[in-house]
Amino acid sequence: MLINFFYALKKSKIPVSIQEFLTLLDALKKNVIPPSVNDFYYLARLILVKDEKFFDRFDQTFGAYFNGIENLLELYPDIPLEWLEEKLKRDLTPEEKNALEKFTSPEELIKRLKELLDEQKERHEGGKKWIGTGGSSAFGNNGYHPEGIRIGGQSAGNRTAIKVWDERHFADYDDSVELGTRNIKIALRRLRRFAREGQHIELDLDQTITATATNAGFLDIKMRPERHNQVKVLLLMDVGGSMDDHIARVEELFSAASSEFKHLEHYYFHNCLYDFVWKNNRRRTIEKIPTIDIIRKYGSDYKLIFVGDATMSPYEILAVGGSVENSNHETGATWINRMLDHFTHHAWLNPEPEHVWQYRQSVSIIKDLMKSKMYPVTIQGLEGAMRALSK
Repeated sequence: MLINFFYALKKSKIPVSIQEFLTLLDALKKNVIPPSVNDFYYLARLILVKDEKFFDRFDQTFGAYFNGIENLLELYPDIPLEWLEEKLKRDLTPEEKNALEKFTSPEELIKRLKELLDEQKERHEGGKKWIGTGGSSAFGNNGYHPEGIRIGGQSAGNRTAIKVWDERHFADYDDSVELGTRNIKIALRRLRRFAREGQHIELDLDQTITATATNAGFLDIKMRPERHNQVKVLLLMDVGGSMDDHIARVEELFSAASSEFKHLEHYYFHNCLYDFVWKNNRRRTIEKIPTIDIIRKYGSDYKLIFVGDATMSPYEILAVGGSVENSNHETGATWINRMLDHFTHHAWLNPEPEHVWQYRQSVSIIKDLMKSKMYPVTIQGLEGAMRALSK
C-alpha cells in the first residue's frame, strides 16, 4: 500500500527518495505515532517533503490516495460516525427532486438539525427526514436536497449544501507550475502586455554617461523603455470545494501572474468574500486577516481580480449567517460591494465554462454585483478582463 503511495508522490513530481521512504517505514515500525491517518499525514510530510513549496502537491496526492479512509467530524462529535457511512444511495428522478421543499432560511435549517439531534436515536439511510446517508434528507451526506447541511463524507456533486460540518483541508495554489499549453502561453503574453502599463521610458544612466563623455562633456541624456512592472494587482482566489475541479487551470493562471507582476498581492477566500481572508490555507483558521484591513492597506490604484467559480448557495451571498462554514455577521454581497467601491478597477475570472453560467443562480448574482465584469478563463476572456482593468 505505501509503496504505491511512494510512486504516487513521484508521479506528482515531488522529489522523494528511497532513503526517506525507508526512514518513514522505520518510524512506523517503531510506533512513533498513534494509528491515525491525520498523524501519518504530518509524519509523512515531515520526512518526505524537503521544501514547503511542494506542500500543496503533497496535500493533493495524499488526499487523492487516502481519500475516504478517515472522516474527521470534530465540529459535531455527538453524531455517531456510523450514521454517516455510505451504504445506500438512491437516485432521485427530476420530479422527485423538484417536489422537495426548501427551508425558509439558514436559521430554520439549523433549528431543525438541533431538533433532530435531540430526537434521533439510531442510524438511518435512504430516507427524507433523519440525519443519515443517501435519500432526500437535508442532513447527512451522499443524498440530494435543494439546500441541505452536508455532515461528513464527500460531496455527491450536487453542490446544493449551504453548510458543511466537517474538518476541511485546503491547499495553497502553486505559483511555480510550468506553463505547458499553448493557450496559457498566449494568455501570458496578454498579461505581459498589461504589465507594461505605467511610465513607458526611464533614464538610461549608463548610456547617458557614455554619450556625455563622447560628446566632450556636454550632457546627452539617453532614455530607455521602462523595465519595471508598474501595475499593482490584488488577487483574491476562491479555494476548496467546487474549486477543486479547477486547480490546474487556476495554478497556471496564478503562476503566470506571479511571474509577470512585480507588485502582486494574493489572498484566499472560500465561495464568497466575508469579513476575513487568509494567506496560508493550512493556517486559515488561526491566521485570519480582516478584509477591512485589506481595504485600508492597499490603495485604490491596485487592480482587483477575483478568481472563483461563483458556484454556491445564494444564501452565501445574500444572507447574514449564510456562509457555508462560518456565521458571518454581514452578507457576502456587502463585502464585495465594499471592495468594488474602493478598488475602481476590478474583474472576476470564472474558470467554469461560460455556457453553464446561466444555470447557476449564484453566478448571476455575483455577475450583477460585478456589473457584468465577469470573464471566463480563456484567451478571449483574459483579453476582455485586461481591457477592463486597463481603462
